[in-house]
Amino acid sequence: MEIIPAIDLRGGKVVRLIQGDPARETRYGDDPAATAADWERRGAARLHVVDLDGALGGSPANQAALAAILGAIRIPVQVGGGLRTAEAIRAILDRGAAVAVLGTAAIRDPRFLEAACAEFPGRVALGLDARGGILAVAGWAEATTIRATDLARRASDLPLWAIVYTDIQRDGMLEGPNLAELGAVAAATRIPVIASGGISSVGDLHALQALEPAGVTGVIIGKALYDGRLTLEAALRAGRA
Repeated sequence: MEIIPAIDLRGGKVVRLIQGDPARETRYGDDPAATAADWERRGAARLHVVDLDGALGGSPANQAALAAILGAIRIPVQVGGGLRTAEAIRAILDRGAAVAVLGTAAIRDPRFLEAACAEFPGRVALGLDARGGILAVAGWAEATTIRATDLARRASDLPLWAIVYTDIQRDGMLEGPNLAELGAVAAATRIPVIASGGISSVGDLHALQALEPAGVTGVIIGKALYDGRLTLEAALRAGRA
């Protein structure tokens, strides 16, 4: 199972939010490029970077920080947050991102997702962020009526790199992943699923590994790494077990 450290950007800084709430922010660093380089040095094979200002505002915002990250490391970086036009996707991929993670625009307009996959096959991930299995958009500020499993099923035939499934209620809470919902999403699609939200221990990673045969191939870890609950080295060992 691939272990993917997360870097969330807000105001050019490295932060973590609890359940996506901007009022519940903890700052972990002022130099995102240095943070990225440290994760690479310690063995990360990929990073997950989210432009929180872009997600909340609707268009990419932390361009200088993103450029610094992409220029500082050699490992692949998947980037999400505010990528709601073909031009925004093209710009971040041209800048060096390996994968563009699409959420709000892809959920609101299936034709946008189809067009993005056609133009950038294998370089687009679908970000599904859900509360109780129901998708939320616009930086998690707006609820929809769409079930994550339904959209995962409809996306099965697209040339996506992966589906990134985030359980909003678990995000930043260090209470363990939502294994039932992850299993349901993985069962609904042929696309590999990357888990996000709630990871706090090696035990959580071992529990996720039981879903690998169903298609859960990786996991994004944020707060547990930054708070020291889980070291990247221990997570990587668990992922190889």
